This record gives sequence, structure tokens and C-alpha cells, in this order.
Amino acid sequence: MEVFESMYILGYPLGLIMRLFYNVLHSYGWSLILFTVLVKLAMVPLSIKQQKSSAKMAAIQQQLQEIQKMYAKNQQKMNEEMQRLYQRENYNPAGGCLPMVITFLVLFGLIDVIYNPMRHILGIDKAMIAQAQTIMEGLGVAVSQYSPQSSIISALQANPEAFASLGSDFVSKVQAFDMSFMGINLGSTPTLGFNVLTLIPILSGLTAFLTSWLTMKNNPTAMEGPGAGTMKAMMFISPMMSLYIAFKVPAGVGMYWILSNVLMLIQSIVLNKFYNPKEMAEKAKQEAEERREKERQERIEQKKLARSGDAEAKERAKTQKEINRQKLAEARKRDAEKYGDTYTEVTDDDLE
Repeated sequence: MEVFESMYILGYPLGLIMRLFYNVLHSYGWSLILFTVLVKLAMVPLSIKQQKSSAKMAAIQQQLQEIQKMYAKNQQKMNEEMQRLYQRENYNPAGGCLPMVITFLVLFGLIDVIYNPMRHILGIDKAMIAQAQTIMEGLGVAVSQYSPQSSIISALQANPEAFASLGSDFVSKVQAFDMSFMGINLGSTPTLGFNVLTLIPILSGLTAFLTSWLTMKNNPTAMEGPGAGTMKAMMFISPMMSLYIAFKVPAGVGMYWILSNVLMLIQSIVLNKFYNPKEMAEKAKQEAEERREKERQERIEQKKLARSGDAEAKERAKTQKEINRQKLAEARKRDAEKYGDTYTEVTDDDLE
């Protein structure tokens, strides 16, 4: 019960927007479309930030793997080198977490609004809704486990006299609630058969698969590593679950899923034009190889000049070594303070 109340708190401000749309349009279907589009547009900045973070992670993935392999037996050195890499590439490992958390909070709020139209759109309190559900169960009418309020609306509109004990205001408000959209009753639950409602679960599963497939295709980090098998399995499992559940809930819920998936597909295609993880990874790989080759050539030149007796070159090499020593010492101090480790002085071996 506490979980549902938490979702209601998250959904309350979004529910006010949905109620405003319905009061203006007097159509649940068009209100649902406009509401979903508006919320998705509002979340675009978060999606861009998350996409950038994923792309940057893909870009440095190879370098991270090299560090992990090189310092597999020295955890402290591995952490230091990884921090160096993050600083050099201006990457924050936690940068993609906040957008993801906010996205999930908004998602839960959206789910609450879509699943509970009586409470959010019609403004009926939960006590009255509970009484209506009791009457419905007494009539032997099936109540959707996933979206009971849509089931109540459909049952009342089919048999308003059965709910007369709840008052004329309640009955008239629910009876006037228009859940039809282009001739489809979005309050009805789809069933297998040759009808339009059957297409809603099918399109829900298909669009969910396309969204997952495109996300995996454009994110090389999701296709590699120990968790790749699970990610690939979820690419098929999630759409199948969407298909199954869409046959258990009112069509309005399935329609929302379809619209969300389509908008997500469009968003992914657009964002991948500007922040493609695969392309950024290839570019970062090339830049890293060029940088390593340049550094190698510079070291060779400095050693040649140092061996030839060039005092100025020796001084430059010494100065650069001190700079590297200072940077590494500062990084170690930060890690020691952050993780409670013991600070160790930087030696010449660390700078090799």
C-alpha cells in the first residue's frame, strides 16, 4: 500500500496536467497522446545527458579494459589510472545516474496516472473507488489486476444502475468519462481474435522489441562484457512480457506503451545522429592510439637529447617528471580521503 501511495505522490503533478488536457479536449485518447508527447519532450534534456554519458563510456571502454588488465594485481594502481583516465577524458562515472533516477521517478508517476484515471483525471477519492470495486466484485465482473480503475469505468458505463448506491454525482461523472478513441473503447481489455483491439498488444510488443534492439545496436558496451548475455536475453523477454500484459490490461494502457515506444524510437534515432556510442568509441580508439604514438615519439626524442648532453632537455624531462609526480600525489590524496585508504608517497617506479 505504501508503494502505491508513493507512486500516487509521484503521479499527482502529472495527473493535474492529464486532467487539464481532458477537461479541454473531452477525449481520453487525445489527452493520453498529448500528455505522453509533452512529458517525453520535457524529458529530452535528461535523455541527452544520459546519451552523452553512455557514448563517453563507450568511447573510453577499451582504455578502461587495458588498465584493468594491466593492473589486475594492483587494485590501488588500477584505481589511480582509471581516475587519471576519467580526468583526462572529462568523464564522470556517476554522471549518467541522476538522469536515470529522475527518468525512473517520472516513469513511475506516468504509470500511476495511466493506470488510475478515476483518481487522477476524475478526482475521485480512493475510498469511493474501493466501494465501487467492491460492488463490481459482487456482480461477478472481472477486475483487471493491472488497471482496476479502467475496469470499474467500463463496468459502470455498461451497468450504471448497479452503482446507484454511490450517489448520482459519482455515477454521472464516471458515466460521462469518454474512453473511446477513433471508434475504439480504450477501457476494454484486448482478447485474441480478428478485431482492432488485438493489434494493440501486438504493436506494444513489437515496438518494445524495436526499441530494445536499437538501443543494443547503438551501444557497444551493452554487447560486451559479463552482462552482455543477460542484456541480449532481456531484449526478447521484455517485449514478450509487454505482449502478455497488454492482453491483461485495458487497451488504453497498451496504447500508452505503443506511443511511448514510438517516441523512444524517434528519440534514439535522433540522438544517435549526434551522440552515437559506437562512432565515439571508434574515434576515441583512434585518438588514443595517435596520442600514445605521439607520447612515445616525444619520449624517444627527449632521451636522445638527454644522452647527447643537452642540459635544457634534461631539465625539461626532470620538470615533466615532477609535474607527473605532483599530479599522481594529489590523485592519491583524494582517493585516500574519499575511501579512507592510507596515503603512500609517489616513487620513481610509479612514474615509469
